[in-house]
Amino acid sequence: MNDAQIVLILASIVAQSAPLMLAVTGETITERVGVINLSLDGTMLLTAMAGFVAALQARKWLEPMGIEGNTLPVLIGFLVAALIGALAALLVAWGSARLKQDQVAIGFVLTLLLADLANFLGQTFTRVPGPSVKHLPIPVLRDLPLIGPVFFDHDLMIYGIFLTVGLTWWWMYHTQPGLQLRGVGERPESAFGRGVPISLLRYLYTGIGGAMVGVAGAAYSLNIKLGWSDNHILGIGWIALAVVIFGGWHPLRGVLGAFLYGATKAAATVLQQTFPEIPVVLFNTFQWLLMLGVLLLVGSKAIKQLVETAPPAIQRPLAAALRIAPPRSLGRVIGDD
Repeated sequence: MNDAQIVLILASIVAQSAPLMLAVTGETITERVGVINLSLDGTMLLTAMAGFVAALQARKWLEPMGIEGNTLPVLIGFLVAALIGALAALLVAWGSARLKQDQVAIGFVLTLLLADLANFLGQTFTRVPGPSVKHLPIPVLRDLPLIGPVFFDHDLMIYGIFLTVGLTWWWMYHTQPGLQLRGVGERPESAFGRGVPISLLRYLYTGIGGAMVGVAGAAYSLNIKLGWSDNHILGIGWIALAVVIFGGWHPLRGVLGAFLYGATKAAATVLQQTFPEIPVVLFNTFQWLLMLGVLLLVGSKAIKQLVETAPPAIQRPLAAALRIAPPRSLGRVIGDD
């Protein structure tokens, strides 16, 4: 394997990881205000289909008007996907707050419904060529050794995802509204006592997080795995949920988890080419083994024991860095104010 091949693999890891990063960041926002949205897998399937179909139809409608190109249709596709993602997430929050139903049950039923809906509505558009995000390398930066082709030879969607993750981290940990966001998820009663509108913030951030998940779904069909087919990205939503846990409900650590997923996909591709006699299905199980390993690690006492055996001086920062405890009000049914 030469240097050029290594660079291509690293660049593919960045591209494959980016939509997952966005979904993880969106779900992190949602769960940090106490709402657990298990509808991710169905939501991302539906938004992958809807985003692609919306962009495809928009291009057909716009061409007779003299508006050519893929830019506007793709933007319309992402907007439709964001609206669907936000509505799905808000349905979970509303069912919990208004109907006093369990968030896990609502999300699980919703993911099954949305996945079937995506496959049913997308039948006509299976394997139909359509618009995609335009490749847009950044001048000068793309020519930097190694990091240039790996990070700056992509498109606006990839760059925008990295910017969104960074802004989310800054908002959550360096602004007063971000402190309120985390307070709603950790101690809603205390936040309410300080005049924080608990229900409003829960709905607001749940909708924002859901919209990000929706855009992530469309990013696959419009950018990474072009087009639509049955069960196009089945399982990605469950991977995103596992990465949220792996990242300790922190957006930057979630990025590391997404990169790890991208690395497993790249490793599977390389191994498949190296050992063509081995069934492809075996290599495709890597991502599921990753998710299973994450859940087993978090469910065990290994991390807690690691923190307890560390020197007292670093136990507290180490516990914060390796946080595995979810937000304290996660999944709790809290009625509207």
